[in-house]
Amino acid sequence: MKPTLLFFLLIFVGFSATAQKKSKTIQVTYTKSSNGTVIENQDPILLLASGTTSLVTTEKILQKKAGFPIEQTYTFYPKNTTYQVAQLKNEKTILVADSTALEKQKFELLPDTKKILGYPCKKAKISINSNTIEIWYTNALPQKGGPSVLGQNLGLVLEVNRNGNYQVLATKIEILKKTPAVLTLPAATTPTVDVLTYRDILWKSKFQTIPIFENEIINFSDQSKSNDSILRFANGTILVKKVKLPKIKNGSLVFAAVTEQSNGDAYDRTGSVFVIPMEGSVSFLDGLQKGISSLPVYDNGNGKKYQGIARTDNYTPLLELMRFFTPFGIHQYNSLKLKNKVWQDSVLYRQEISELIPALSGQEVYIGMTIGNYDKGGHKVSLDLTIHPDEESAIRADTFVLPLFNTTNVMEMAGQEYGTLFNTPKGLEVTFQLKQPLKNARLRYITTGHGGWENGDEFIPKKNTITLDGKTIFDLAPWRTDCGSYRLSNPASGNFENGLSSSDYSRSNWCPGTVTNPYWIDLGPMAAGSHTITVTIPQGANEGGSFSSWNVSGVLIGE
Repeated sequence: MKPTLLFFLLIFVGFSATAQKKSKTIQVTYTKSSNGTVIENQDPILLLASGTTSLVTTEKILQKKAGFPIEQTYTFYPKNTTYQVAQLKNEKTILVADSTALEKQKFELLPDTKKILGYPCKKAKISINSNTIEIWYTNALPQKGGPSVLGQNLGLVLEVNRNGNYQVLATKIEILKKTPAVLTLPAATTPTVDVLTYRDILWKSKFQTIPIFENEIINFSDQSKSNDSILRFANGTILVKKVKLPKIKNGSLVFAAVTEQSNGDAYDRTGSVFVIPMEGSVSFLDGLQKGISSLPVYDNGNGKKYQGIARTDNYTPLLELMRFFTPFGIHQYNSLKLKNKVWQDSVLYRQEISELIPALSGQEVYIGMTIGNYDKGGHKVSLDLTIHPDEESAIRADTFVLPLFNTTNVMEMAGQEYGTLFNTPKGLEVTFQLKQPLKNARLRYITTGHGGWENGDEFIPKKNTITLDGKTIFDLAPWRTDCGSYRLSNPASGNFENGLSSSDYSRSNWCPGTVTNPYWIDLGPMAAGSHTITVTIPQGANEGGSFSSWNVSGVLIGE
């Protein structure tokens, strides 16, 4: 039968009571330093130790000023057992007991000696995860313990050095008149969990997860219908959900995470996660609900009409959060066997989008996701946003986000034109207004080239040139040469006589099974008033029924 927490607690309290009669309790304060400099504004580590028990905590925790999760470590020496206890924000407390943590530590005992706070100390060394850790401990006091569980069996640890550049040093030892109540484990009602569950719960409690889609199907079928929470458009190739986002504190980091599996489609497809801006009299949502003809048209003179791709006085294009590309048939086609190939079961795309916080924080927004495909099975996807507080982050104080253009034909399966507008010298030209001047402006630019035959722009580098008010601000051929790294996510990728698979080939800024990173173009200060931005690309000519296209999105960000 598995021992209960009550069983552990009774033993623990019994020995503690005996220990109080035989040994005094001490409190050790530890200070952290990095590269010889004391870390500023730190929360000092505190060790409370009696003859048989110890508690590793911090000054803020004891003063009830610490933020959640609050984690403390108890050690009960007669049984060589550690107890990690975590208090979570939802008033839940979890505990894990480990009777092997101390026994697993295999130290090399060294002859070096020195004094710390007047106590003679010995030196020991251990290697953990390629880190060399040296500790200094004393046996001049009857108590055991340290700033962590490391080395507690050797004696009282007064100094820990990691790789010669990070130090935790005892700066004060106090003998307490009585044993504090905190040196007793929490009540027996605290649930015990296994080590992996404890770590997982603790990790997830450190940030906020906002689930958007969970195991939803993106496919092409007239059977795909909306429900009360998720709207489906373009025969099921677009998912949209209205989400109320929390206020996001300055310095926080925000990530978008997509998990994808093939549910029938064997091909590499363009995927996009986006927000539908609603500030104009016309929105992309109108196009989804009323039809593509309700969106403003961009005309560059090549005879085609490009719907909803460029900013106008009363319309804002899609704000792209992330662009990703599905691999060839991951999960669904893992039955296609090759020697020494163990296929991945799903692909995770995770990308930081903190620069877009001003458009997300405290807003109620329509968040959408698409994967262009014509397959009834399609793809199975999940989407989460995670918010990670980081008060010391060096994130810029951006307060302004303005989507300017997005040529990705999200509504491909509802008639939206492909991004073939770069076959004329004019390319894409957008004039926009700034009501207020910007300082430290940047353009967040995502670009990928398409045309999946040997002379298509997908496989030929093409220079992207961007001008702002007539001045060139970007001039580069976007290209990815690492596509072969993702072979194990592409079971259905075609194999050729030259020994390569289709997924191995270099491409115009994307690979099957990857997310595409934005380019950041510094613009400096921008005055209020009218500005014009242009994007030109030497798009390749059509060959029969084959054509090239470019999916480019641009967002102006600043403060």
